[in-house]
Amino acid sequence: MGIEMDEEIKRRMARRHSAVVLDIIQGKTTVSESFRQFDLPSSEMESWIHQAKLGVENALKAKPEDIREQYETQLKTLN
Repeated sequence: MGIEMDEEIKRRMARRHSAVVLDIIQGKTTVSESFRQFDLPSSEMESWIHQAKLGVENALKAKPEDIREQYETQLKTLN
C-alpha cells in the first residue's frame, strides 16, 4: 500500500506542477507570484518551466524522441 500511495502523491504533484507551469505560460500568473503563493524557490519553478519547454519542443519535432532518449541526450551535452 505504501508504494501505491507514493505513486499517487507523485501523480498529484506532477498535475500541480503542470497546472502552475501552464498558468505561467498562458500569462495567468508570473513566476514570482507563483513561487510566493506556493512557497517554492524560484529556481525550482524555472526548472519546471525549462522541462516543459523541452517537452513541448520534443513533441513538435518531426520525429520526437522518447523520454529515455531525451534524457540520454541531455546527459551527453552536460558531459
